[in-house]
Amino acid sequence: MSRWPSWVYDSGEEPDYRFSLANERTLLAWVRTALALMAGGVAVRAVDLSVADGLQTAMSIWLVVLGMVLAVASWLRWARAERAMRRHEPLPATPVGAVVAAGVLVVGVLFLLTLVT
Repeated sequence: MSRWPSWVYDSGEEPDYRFSLANERTLLAWVRTALALMAGGVAVRAVDLSVADGLQTAMSIWLVVLGMVLAVASWLRWARAERAMRRHEPLPATPVGAVVAAGVLVVGVLFLLTLVT
């Protein structure tokens, strides 16, 4: 039986299932974070923040886009880690955490600026 994606599963050998399941749990944690970011973007747009409408829309779009990017990046991270485990290679480095932290920092600074003004 062929498994998808083939570029992950067609190389190397089957790792210990516990490692694959741990990798999957990490993927699901990142997906939950992506959903939370998108929900936050919707909430920012739905609540009156008493700031310029353009700024509120920009913060909302930023959070939704960040969530979408995180969803894709987390799947790619899962696939690269799974393939590395199958090949007995070191796990690849990933900038996902830094990107999410920077994105949330931007929105946090914008929120702080709206509170000060």
